[in-house]
Amino acid sequence: CTYFQATELRSLETRLTATESKTSDLEKENADLQTRLSSTETELLVSKSRIEQLERENAEKPKVAFYTALTDTGYVGPHNTDTTLKYSKVFTNIGNAYNPATGFFTAPVKGVYYLQFTVCGNNKAVVGVYVYKNNQKIMFNLEWEEVRLYKYFTKSVVLELTAGDTIHLVLPSTYSVYDDVDNHSTFSGSLLFPL
Repeated sequence: CTYFQATELRSLETRLTATESKTSDLEKENADLQTRLSSTETELLVSKSRIEQLERENAEKPKVAFYTALTDTGYVGPHNTDTTLKYSKVFTNIGNAYNPATGFFTAPVKGVYYLQFTVCGNNKAVVGVYVYKNNQKIMFNLEWEEVRLYKYFTKSVVLELTAGDTIHLVLPSTYSVYDDVDNHSTFSGSLLFPL
């Protein structure tokens, strides 16, 4: 073998050794990437499973929300006896838990509910309502002023209710409330979360 050929052969051997070393490094890097990819795929499958579980839970969760107004006719009351207010203008009734024929909201599931009402009075009438849970008074509010203007109050409650519990508002005898097409007197609520 000639000197030139021997030099060429050493050069090729050096390049081959470097290539083999690089190939070994690339194989290690590829194995690391494969491990990371496998781990990422596993994490993705776990996340996908959790998302599907949350979607199922959300689909199964009851949805309850309502918003109503009292009437278009003006004054309700005064009456000689306490009278259940029947909010006849139903704008939202998701879950059909509010019954405009009775004025009762009935909890469809055990949970924590948010309920709110706004009451309007007009002229010199005493304005007030009782809030009942089932047959028990849980709140009384009133507004009385010697003015000939609209007067309002808004109250809200957060209540734990069991399935079948009812909430309704009662106009005390000799009191009155006012509503018209502008929806001054309203009753609304929603399920915050089931228990």
